[in-house]
Amino acid sequence: MTRCLLVDDDAEIRSGVQSYLQGFGFDVTAVADGAGMRRAVTAGRFDVVVLDVMLPDENGLDLCRWLRGSSDAAVVMLTALGDPISRVLGLELGADDYLSKPFEPRELVARINAVRRRARRAEGEDGSDTVLRFADWQFDRVKRQLQSPDGVVVPLSSAEFRLLQALVQHAGRVLSRDRLIELTRAPGVDVNDRSVDLGISRLRGKLGDSPREPALIRTVRGEGYLFDARIDR
Repeated sequence: MTRCLLVDDDAEIRSGVQSYLQGFGFDVTAVADGAGMRRAVTAGRFDVVVLDVMLPDENGLDLCRWLRGSSDAAVVMLTALGDPISRVLGLELGADDYLSKPFEPRELVARINAVRRRARRAEGEDGSDTVLRFADWQFDRVKRQLQSPDGVVVPLSSAEFRLLQALVQHAGRVLSRDRLIELTRAPGVDVNDRSVDLGISRLRGKLGDSPREPALIRTVRGEGYLFDARIDR
């Protein structure tokens, strides 16, 4: 049973969506604000958090950032119609998907199921390749955490996570920018050559990879990028 945490300050929406999701077999906890969300996440484990951007006590984007450091739950953001900035920021901070209000509850069910399928694929069939290791770094693809050789957790944005996952999954192979765009595309995010290059630059910085002579993420002139490390599972 999928354990879902619904965070929305509108009592009518909260009650209606909770009942609807329960009708599809979800185990749903509903709270009205950020404080309630923090308490619920601290007290229990959830597979997915449906999080409204506009809350009375805290900004949903700040809560999304906190969630990424506190939980491995998938995050579906609820944003106002015509609010592309919040959608993009939410995805960059680690949200897995978004849905604009007003929305059809059936679409929310479909999006929750989709992010859960993606999470299961990332885990692997038996979870044996959840954590990948390379050059003394540790990459947990379920928790979305990158841990340095000295044990420090390095935060990753959603875009950086998707990019690193694509690179390690294809280690030893040259990936063109077009292929990386295909592998890292997410709902509501416009990925292009420039954003791939910026993402590579940021990842190199977080991995301590020299921009002039990178050892992990190498540039293959005229072809793309190569992740040059042995992956231990």
